[in-house]
Amino acid sequence: MANTPDLRGRVCMVTGATSGIGRAAAHALARMGEGLVLVARSRERGEATLAEIRRASGNPEVRLLLADLSSQAQIRQLAKDFHATGLPLHVLLNNAGVIQLSRQETIDGIEMTFAVNHLAYFLLTELLLERLEESAPARIVNVASEAHAGAGGRLDMTDLESRRAYSVMRVYGKSKLANILFTRELARRLVGTGVTANCLHPGFVGSGFGRNNGRIASLAMSLLRPFARSPEKGAETAVYLCSSPEVEGRSGGYYFDCKPKQPRPFACNEDDARRLWEISEEMTREE
Repeated sequence: MANTPDLRGRVCMVTGATSGIGRAAAHALARMGEGLVLVARSRERGEATLAEIRRASGNPEVRLLLADLSSQAQIRQLAKDFHATGLPLHVLLNNAGVIQLSRQETIDGIEMTFAVNHLAYFLLTELLLERLEESAPARIVNVASEAHAGAGGRLDMTDLESRRAYSVMRVYGKSKLANILFTRELARRLVGTGVTANCLHPGFVGSGFGRNNGRIASLAMSLLRPFARSPEKGAETAVYLCSSPEVEGRSGGYYFDCKPKQPRPFACNEDDARRLWEISEEMTREE
């Protein structure tokens, strides 16, 4: 961005902040003066990233909160911990994600990829929405992916957890398709609140993403690294959507390289977006 915004006085929460796109985006936003709340699963990695960003940016307004976003109880506690700070919230960057070679379930009994990549976005956003509205103008930015094309068409609402068949890229693609549908429905519901919602494709980024799947996956990522973007390049569109005056008031879009991009037609199905919202409410309802 040619003209760097001055974000002093604003607060942004970044999930998945200790590596890859999340860490690169946090560094960039901290340099602009934005107050940051970093969300990490590991205290050790979180504290190291916190110290690194404060030191590199000279920005003392960086805080750490801990949560494993595969657990709905921990997401609820994260929201409570944030509310207890009394801080406003001007930007929520939903970035944390996983990719799983085989089907696994969370502590809540939900397929892991769908739980972390979609339901965590949905639940955390719902729990923080009142604070975002109080802080308006505010923005919600969801990291999706062009991998949504790999979903193979419209979401099968009868098998969102891939119980009938599990193919790693199709399951990941379904979760990224859900990100786009969620963003569209969220934007529709936020009209008139002063809060916008947009999503993005970061490009293929050379980071630690997917290395939780063992040595073979790590080797594959290492071989693909020469063809990948740096985390800093991958974070550019997320930072743009979080900070740029150019997108003030714009909502419901899908972006790549800081420009609007048209997702696949099945990612624009309004009926699917509404139905996914209803099912997500059911799957995150506190008992």
